[in-house]
Amino acid sequence: MVEIVANLHMHTPYSDGHLYHREIAAAAARAGLDVIVVTDHNVLVGGKEGYLNGVLLLVGEEVHDVRRRPQVNHCLIYGAQGEVAPLATNPRRLIQEVVQRGGLAFLAHLIEYGSSLDGDLAAIPWTDWDVRDYTGIELWNYMTEFKARLRSRPAALFGVLFPSLVIRGPFKATLRKWDELMADGRRVVAIGNADAHGTPVRIGPLRKVIFPYEYLFRCVNTHLLIERPLTQDVAQDKRMIYDALQAGRCFIAYDLAGRAHGFTFTARSSAAQATMGSELHRHGATRFEVQCPAPGWITLIHNGRPVARRLGRQLEYTSVAPGVYRVEVQRLFRGRWRGWIYSNPIYVR
Repeated sequence: MVEIVANLHMHTPYSDGHLYHREIAAAAARAGLDVIVVTDHNVLVGGKEGYLNGVLLLVGEEVHDVRRRPQVNHCLIYGAQGEVAPLATNPRRLIQEVVQRGGLAFLAHLIEYGSSLDGDLAAIPWTDWDVRDYTGIELWNYMTEFKARLRSRPAALFGVLFPSLVIRGPFKATLRKWDELMADGRRVVAIGNADAHGTPVRIGPLRKVIFPYEYLFRCVNTHLLIERPLTQDVAQDKRMIYDALQAGRCFIAYDLAGRAHGFTFTARSSAAQATMGSELHRHGATRFEVQCPAPGWITLIHNGRPVARRLGRQLEYTSVAPGVYRVEVQRLFRGRWRGWIYSNPIYVR
């Protein structure tokens, strides 16, 4: 498998972003990304996919019902091969249509807290939990977390000036919800994104872009394990990327806290072996191995509960229990332990 780094949630002036596709691709190249997916609100912008500045730019969509108040149920759509925004009023039908077309649906920023400082900072959670068949969830959305930290004007000013001091990791409620969904027997792929807009704000006479695309692309990303190196053939590479996403062959990383490239999480039982997103049919005990590119607190979680924890670069653990196993890694960064790596699960049967 080949590891590449992707960001799968951002916007252009076709909806509410401030840079166009070519400029965003240039920012992604400077940040060291391999792949980006532009997801404008309720519009599928055609004719933009391709390699720009060495970065593969793909186009998806963030679909939601613009008439619903308060705003809820934003869904990231990838690979649906056509416009699906007209189905936004019915999330269940929307997801069914996406799946029928061979696309992927991820529930965006499913738990939000918002901020009372401004109407534009209201929470936009996912609320319709009767939906099925979606591919996964956006476990960590950088701008969602930042918005929740703006509890007062002094806190907002501090966050704007020192964003790396306020970002900590996915909300505990989001992690719990993910575990609950998987406890139902479902496979739910987790991704992490920037949700970049590049919005300039006015502070007195000054106008400043607080979160440039390039900065956000150095923060929360999704690392994908694809079958072979990118070929520069857009259709072929796109298929490999979406196949990896659908299978859950990926992990989320806060790359600003340390380069996460090289993280691995594997399980073995007799001759059988599995990695993130895979199912392992055990033959007796299962041996789990975690390798990190730098030291951190590594926690192995089984069915939502920690079963092993170690400070260092690696963790090994043996279990005879079936279930859903995933990994969280915290790293000391800017004076405190912060979320760094969140693996997708291995499903042991």
